[in-house]
Amino acid sequence: MIALAALSLLILLVVPIWRIDLMAPQYPEGLYLQIHADRFSGDTEKINGLNHYIGMATIHDDMFPEFTYLPKLIMALAAFGVLAAIWGKRQGLFAGLVALTAFGLWALYDMWKWGYSYGHDLDPRAAIKVEGMAYQPPLIGHKQLLNFDAWSTPDIGGWVLFGVMALLAGVYFLELRVYRQRKQQIG
Repeated sequence: MIALAALSLLILLVVPIWRIDLMAPQYPEGLYLQIHADRFSGDTEKINGLNHYIGMATIHDDMFPEFTYLPKLIMALAAFGVLAAIWGKRQGLFAGLVALTAFGLWALYDMWKWGYSYGHDLDPRAAIKVEGMAYQPPLIGHKQLLNFDAWSTPDIGGWVLFGVMALLAGVYFLELRVYRQRKQQIG
């Protein structure tokens, strides 16, 4: 089960990990941006066109150095998980769980940091200026940005990542419980 969970992390290399949806009266069908391990997809050109008016930077793959090493990091985490499964020790499972949790927290922080910079560092020559307004997209959940409703949620890869983390945590705590029960029976 641990090896299968670790290998399922490789799905993150081919499916979107995170998604930002934008809804507004002038876009009843909505706009979306998907974040993959190595690129953006979705309505990036339309979003860039709109964001230009309020002074936001354009979104392009080159702005993220993370896209060069994130796929390698995901492969390393998957390999680490398979090695922990082969080793068969609770300590390996715990180390893998800690590494995966640290990766998830780093990814969320990195996305928040990018969103903060993206939404606050505006071009002072922008056509539309709203005093005191920042356009930082939400990290998770909903936020109103002028006349746009912005939603930020995990996409397929994000749900896989959270599922793997939950599965590994469940296996770890079950293993810990079995270990403690055996220890009580012996001692």
